[in-house]
Amino acid sequence: MQFIYVFLGGGFGAMSRYGISKVISDQYFPYATLIANIISCVILGYLLGLTMQKSLDSKMQLLLMTGFCGGFSTFSTFSAETFNLIENNQFSLALLYVGASLLICILSIWIGLKIAL
Repeated sequence: MQFIYVFLGGGFGAMSRYGISKVISDQYFPYATLIANIISCVILGYLLGLTMQKSLDSKMQLLLMTGFCGGFSTFSTFSAETFNLIENNQFSLALLYVGASLLICILSIWIGLKIAL
């Protein structure tokens, strides 16, 4: 039964990520992936805070944290987009993207925790 929770959450997360990619244009910079990762980190931080307070049961953790956030966050896409920027000799944009992704997503985890606690 645990796999069902992960499966359902992952499906909704992937559909949400796809929806963001349809709404946000990535003409010169991979904004959609960056935004999906930031949103996912805020949600994950919030859920982590609820878990720390013991107010999120294991089924919801599987559905939302493992499933939804796992399907919604896009590290493999982030890596491929960074590789493409490097391959196209856009080293400054690649560095900006990596730095912004790391710093903003870590800050987003903290924000989510603060919202929950």
